Amino acid sequence: MAVLGPRALNRATLARQHLLERTTAPVEEVVAHLCGLQAQEPQEPFTGLWSRLYAFTPDRLDRALTERRVVRTHLMRRTVHLVAADDALSWRARHDAMLRQRVLATYRHELAGVDLDELAAAGRAVMADRRPRTMAELVDAVQDRWPGPPRRALGELLVAALVPMVQLPPRGLWRTKSGVRNLPLATWLGRDVTPLPGSDEGQEGDDPAGQQLVRRYLAAHGPAATADIRAWSGVAGLPAAVRALRDELVTFRDERGRVLLDLPDAPRPSPDTPAPVRFLPAFDNAILGYQDRSRIIDDAHRGLSVAGLRAVLVDGRVAATWTTDDRRLLVTPLRALSAPERQAVRVEGHDLATFLDRGIDRVDIAAVRTAIG
Repeated sequence: MAVLGPRALNRATLARQHLLERTTAPVEEVVAHLCGLQAQEPQEPFTGLWSRLYAFTPDRLDRALTERRVVRTHLMRRTVHLVAADDALSWRARHDAMLRQRVLATYRHELAGVDLDELAAAGRAVMADRRPRTMAELVDAVQDRWPGPPRRALGELLVAALVPMVQLPPRGLWRTKSGVRNLPLATWLGRDVTPLPGSDEGQEGDDPAGQQLVRRYLAAHGPAATADIRAWSGVAGLPAAVRALRDELVTFRDERGRVLLDLPDAPRPSPDTPAPVRFLPAFDNAILGYQDRSRIIDDAHRGLSVAGLRAVLVDGRVAATWTTDDRRLLVTPLRALSAPERQAVRVEGHDLATFLDRGIDRVDIAAVRTAIG
């Protein structure tokens, strides 16, 4: 079995993520290919798309949201993601059990004794009038029947787990600050949630819904191990899907000896392929989409990916963080950068500053930062 080193895995990841070369594809196609963009910070997907799409402008994502081609919803890992409308409709049922389990794990004692099906029915009945509601307004409408649990626990259970919801625009539009207003996914899209056959996480058999998730994940993130698929999705019950796909997948090993799965015709560029500087938003799935993130970030800096820090890729790896401060874009290296690397960071940083259009007139590179555990 062929062994893929970190650099080979890195270049494969960059190619799948449109980070080796920007694409001209429509926004909704890119969002679908990437299996969604993590979006709990509403403005971050704009930078993620700018780094991946040629000549991207914010109005393209705004239109995709307002025209209901992409939506903001709780999905993978119970995190708000920007996903293609069709994926939201077909994938939601496959994530239902995980979403419930994750909310209950957080509020197990507070929600003890609550009949989840009864609460879900009550939530759907409240939302049947098609009026958008905040989480607080939804809790107000049901709390008389469930006065015991804390409001936050009831709200998260309803909005993030029991009733498939979408967060409506203007939430998530460019430079727009807006609270979360929820509407059932089916109401917003005018179509029912239509899971693929086999979307019950506890079901037996070949799990066709899980197979689709595995294929789509590998197209955007492969080659990858089953532990990576689980870390990305939050869904544990995919072994049947992986077994069913074995004959159509190719396998490799990494230098740690893990078996890696991949689609036969997916791009796996040469490890020597040049990789341009790229600025990533907070919580980008190019980093977070794996259990083993060593292909793109050093273990010493792994913590920045969950701390909400924005990353800069130099030669394909996380080599700095970035932020904006007054009239400057500040880059803080995690290692010493060569003179050509610093120049490439400045050039891409100036282009990003132009895109952000916040009066930023310089790119500063700070001293090397210490490790982030």
